[in-house]
Amino acid sequence: MIKTSRENPARPDFPIHDLIRDRWSPRAFASDPVETATLGRLFELFEAARWAPSSSNEQPWYFVVGSRENPGDYDRLFQCLNERNREWAVTAPVLVLSVARTAFAGSGRTNRHALHDVGMAVGNLLIQATAEGVRVHQMGGYSVEQARQNLLIPEGYEPVAMMALGYPGDAEQLPGALARREQAVRTRKSLEEFVFRGAWGQGYFESSRSKAEPAVADQEEALHDS
Repeated sequence: MIKTSRENPARPDFPIHDLIRDRWSPRAFASDPVETATLGRLFELFEAARWAPSSSNEQPWYFVVGSRENPGDYDRLFQCLNERNREWAVTAPVLVLSVARTAFAGSGRTNRHALHDVGMAVGNLLIQATAEGVRVHQMGGYSVEQARQNLLIPEGYEPVAMMALGYPGDAEQLPGALARREQAVRTRKSLEEFVFRGAWGQGYFESSRSKAEPAVADQEEALHDS
C-alpha cells in the first residue's frame, strides 16, 4: 500500500488549514516515473518560494537542484549527505540544497535575517508542494564543506539545508527502525511552551485554553471524518 501524507496528518489542538495539517516529512519516496512529473512541478514550487517575504525585499535565497534525469547533478548533492540520510534519500528523485546570501547586496552589511528569510521561502515551497501532492523532507545531516566544494558555492553564501523531493512511496521499503518512525504519531510542543505573554516564560494561552475546548472537539471530529 502506498503511504500518503493524508495518512499521517498533524493532530492539532486548534483548527488549522488542511495544507498545514497534511504537510509532513516522509523518508519513503517512489522512484518510478514520478521523476518526470515532479520535475514538471519544480517551476511551481520555486515560484512559490520566489514570492516569500524577506527583510528589505533582499530575497537572499538560492537553491541548487539535482534530479535523477541528470545523474551528475544528483550525485554531487547526494555525496554531501551523511550515511544515515543516504540510507533512505537514495530513492528520492530530486535533491535540493537551500543557500543563503549572508550580506545585503547593496551595502555589504551582514544580513542577520538571511537564514530566517530562506526559511520563509522554503515554507512557501513546502505548502505549494503539499498542494501539488509532492512531499519534501529537509535534512541537516550533510557536509557543509563538501557542499561548498561539490557545488562551487562562493564566499558570502551559506549552505542551509538539504531537501529530498518526490511523491510518497511505501513505508515498508524502509529499514525497520525508519519504517516505524515513518508511521509514528507526530507530536509538537504545546503552545504554552513557546508563546509568552509580555515577557519570557509566562504562557500566553495558559488562562484562555479552557475557553477553546469546543474548537478542539470540533477539530478532532473533523479529523475522524477525513
